[in-house]
Amino acid sequence: MSERKQAGGNTMANPEKTNTKAESDSSRVITVVFLALLLDLLGFTLILPLLPSILDHYSQTEDGMYQSLQSIVDFFGASIGVPVERKYNGVLFGGLIGSLFSLLQFLSSPLTGAASDYYGRRPLMMLLTVGLMSSYALWAVSRSFSVFLLSRVVGGVCKGNVSLCTAIVADLTCPKARNRGMAMIGVAFSLGFTFGPMIGAYFALKPTEDEIFYQGPAVLALLFSAADLLFIFVMLPETLSRNNRVSSVTSGIQESTDLLSPLALFQFTAVTRRQDSPSKESIQNLKVLGFVYFSYLFLFSGLEYTLSFLTHQRFQFTSMQQGKMFFFVGIAMALIQGGYARRIKPGKHIRTTRMAIIILIPAFILIGLAWSVSMLYVGLLLYSFAAAVVVPCLSTLVSAYGSASQKGTVMGILRSLGALARVLGPIVASSVYWLAGAQTCFIVSSAFFVVPLALLWNFKDTKTE
Repeated sequence: MSERKQAGGNTMANPEKTNTKAESDSSRVITVVFLALLLDLLGFTLILPLLPSILDHYSQTEDGMYQSLQSIVDFFGASIGVPVERKYNGVLFGGLIGSLFSLLQFLSSPLTGAASDYYGRRPLMMLLTVGLMSSYALWAVSRSFSVFLLSRVVGGVCKGNVSLCTAIVADLTCPKARNRGMAMIGVAFSLGFTFGPMIGAYFALKPTEDEIFYQGPAVLALLFSAADLLFIFVMLPETLSRNNRVSSVTSGIQESTDLLSPLALFQFTAVTRRQDSPSKESIQNLKVLGFVYFSYLFLFSGLEYTLSFLTHQRFQFTSMQQGKMFFFVGIAMALIQGGYARRIKPGKHIRTTRMAIIILIPAFILIGLAWSVSMLYVGLLLYSFAAAVVVPCLSTLVSAYGSASQKGTVMGILRSLGALARVLGPIVASSVYWLAGAQTCFIVSSAFFVVPLALLWNFKDTKTE
């Protein structure tokens, strides 16, 4: 009897072992998500330094689809006063393709998140990775601009792994683990966007006689994606238990509208319609955080896009110098995310986000007024801190809301709002840049960061603070 009591007592007195196992499981999930996302982003970013050369390649083939889109870009450039120069034309055309990609993410991210709430995270991750593999395969065999554009469309629709990774981290029950996971997602982004373009540029240097310069990077992207699929299949556990899944993948036309309508996304309507909807206070907090996320990325992505115009126009930066500049930003972000952001304690995210946005205002003013490269890099260092901190902190805050069966939908909506901001931000910022000048664009835009800052100033996060 005493032995049985002792055994029972040991079982009851093992919360520390339970916590240790939970922490170990969370650490394993975070590591797997980090590596899977890094493989995904390395494949995705290989194309970035090649876009201008790819566009030049198709312009020389007199491709009909290319010529049609070129006329649209020419009209837009002429209407806002962009100089007729090849460099600027390439940036605008690349921006058009980037906006298309973001638009597709805006449409697909909430649907992907909602589907993962029903089917689970792991199957959706694998399905989307197969979709990305098909997009890279199309890129590798593309001989016309139409096929190349189709590969970007397929890639945009299937690029939902980021929102799924944030949903997986949101599934973790420990706030500290969620914070660390969101920061590591940020590190994966920084490393992917730092090293992926360099690898892509290197593999495009020496094509064989029978291959076009972009085929090597395209095949490499396909291999990265295949490795990612295998890694997910072998290593990624399912973090959403069957008990916590929604009862049906869709509730009909109304829910689809909720996930595609911008107004419904800002209202988080797809979450409020469910029976297990969060409290009114929580929904109000989600709306505020969603608008903060959108307004921040709208301003940030616009200034980020026009940065290459500024450095080329003011300092005559070559493509190599542009690459070194973004390499500096990427390394600084990775160091900040890996050393600082992942150690932010629960309850400190709002204060940290406020501080980062405050720092971002002088950062963009310095960049906009920069009369020397040294002054530019001081602004870029401040810019890197904000870029490394704000999105992971806001993602961590949002991940605390909603039931276990709603995490995918919530994070998908957030990701979709970010994609919508990245569609609109560059268009508005580039228009202001060429109509009013670089200094006006950067100074006025930086002043508008007071909007997300004001929304956060009196915000009280009931989940962590």
